[in-house]
Amino acid sequence: MKARLILENGTVFHGRAFGYLKETVGEVVFNTGMTGYQEVLTDPSYYGQIVTMTYPLIGNYGINLDDMQSKEVKVRGFIVREKCNNPSNWRCEFELDTYLKENRILGLEGIDTRALTKIIRNHGTMKGIITVRDLTDSQIKLQLDSFNNTTAVKEVTTKEVKVIEGEGLHIAIMDFGIKNNIINSFRERGCKMTIFPATAKAEEILSVNPHGIFLSNGPGDPKDIQDSINEIKKLIGQKPITGICLGHQLIALALGGNTEKLKFGHRGANHPVKDIAKNRIMITSQNHGYVVTKEGLPENVDVTHINMNDDTIEGMKHKENKIYSIQFHPEACPGPYDTDGIFDEFVEVMNIK
Repeated sequence: MKARLILENGTVFHGRAFGYLKETVGEVVFNTGMTGYQEVLTDPSYYGQIVTMTYPLIGNYGINLDDMQSKEVKVRGFIVREKCNNPSNWRCEFELDTYLKENRILGLEGIDTRALTKIIRNHGTMKGIITVRDLTDSQIKLQLDSFNNTTAVKEVTTKEVKVIEGEGLHIAIMDFGIKNNIINSFRERGCKMTIFPATAKAEEILSVNPHGIFLSNGPGDPKDIQDSINEIKKLIGQKPITGICLGHQLIALALGGNTEKLKFGHRGANHPVKDIAKNRIMITSQNHGYVVTKEGLPENVDVTHINMNDDTIEGMKHKENKIYSIQFHPEACPGPYDTDGIFDEFVEVMNIK
């Protein structure tokens, strides 16, 4: 079936619809990964976004249930140059079209994804509509104006406290949209985890007497969840705190720093980051549209990692309190495992007496 992508700047791409044939609106972004499309589809950090894959062929190894990063698809829409209808892999359980149908997600194929990526690169991320019908200008404006992603964390966080048993450190996790492989990475290190909703109060978190507190990744603008920032402020100095991605940004805001939106974000599995202390370059998996700014960074915070493409902050440590956070994703999925050892560093921070 014919379908169109309509961007808020008026650009229109014509292609073919697949998946669940229902109109969708979201923020159009691009991901540069060559593999890992099912991890992208199920990553809660993509909630509210229409994701464009820059690699031209998607779906060739199918979908399996083991590599999901959450229970269901979190993207608003999915754009590819060409989808594979006959995947070939021993782990394949579904093909892409069927999986999107079951999860009620609309896909678009057959457009020039290179041209779309260049538009986003040059003009920045923007809202877009994927539709299978003709829309009037007023209908397009109404849909674009009505879309916002300010409640994204509320939509993806756990609704109740969960406990995952372990024999090692006890970590209290504030879930802003945590990926499964972050949980798996702590489980591999023997950690017990108590996972709290993003709305949890500091007193509730401290009541379980954890060795440390971890702030997870998640979608949207960190400044949209001011209540969580206020609770994090209460936790500072009480227990060691670590964080990834959105959690990293929330720590910065709680310490008095600032964040800003990137023009088109960092999304993919091939981003070079420098570990300043080790003087080492690592290839990292990333998925974020906001970063901690260098201007206004508290004096008692050291930058530990920087992005080699645009010199943005990718990690920081507090000089006095036991606080350590990372902007990129050391758990990968998808992506390289160059930075997996950072979970050992997280555990070490929480082990310090």
